[in-house]
Amino acid sequence: LVTMPVSFSFASCPFLASHLTLAIPIIAAILFFFVISCLLQTSFRDPGILPRATPSEAADLEKRIDSMGTSTYRPPARTMEVVINKYVVKLKYCYTCKMFRPPRTSHCSVCDNCVERFDHHCPWVGNCVGKRNYRYFYAFILSLSFLTAFIFACVVTHLTLRSQRDGFLTTLKTTPARYPYFLDFCFTVLELVICFFSVWSILGLSGFHTYLVASNLTTNEDV
Repeated sequence: LVTMPVSFSFASCPFLASHLTLAIPIIAAILFFFVISCLLQTSFRDPGILPRATPSEAADLEKRIDSMGTSTYRPPARTMEVVINKYVVKLKYCYTCKMFRPPRTSHCSVCDNCVERFDHHCPWVGNCVGKRNYRYFYAFILSLSFLTAFIFACVVTHLTLRSQRDGFLTTLKTTPARYPYFLDFCFTVLELVICFFSVWSILGLSGFHTYLVASNLTTNEDV
């Protein structure tokens, strides 16, 4: 997220801005700040944490659960059936939060909270991804895919234009150390390698979550 834009701003961006158009750094900056904005929204927004039961609520619930038991079944089942949209749904009991979890809610072992429509805990954003911040997470990975693909295309364009204009590929084969753009060339090639491997992983992640959105599923439900 940081390495690619920084290397791009120092290596390829100045060359493309002066030889092609100033729109390239402007587009890159807009995409970068949008990515950062979505990242911050995902990191600091409440993912849908459900409040835990108070001691009195937990005690009342324990009495209700005990009353559902019979002499032939001990301990009583920690599930409860409710009707939602004419369908019977079985709610599971969370022993940590002391409550019956709503449908599609799961307890995150990292955050130690029940999260509504829990997708997954993302270490890269330092937060759970759930009902209230999933849209920002999806916008984050989707815009990051566009930014990575844009930088990759610009780096390829940079190398192509440089080779056509300066003929530096031929020069590098004969006297590479004396070529004035040798360090710039190495930096750009390194940038190209980083972009190449990053773009496929990020595009794959975006494609997976696009499939989840289209299927109305979460990562937790799909895996």
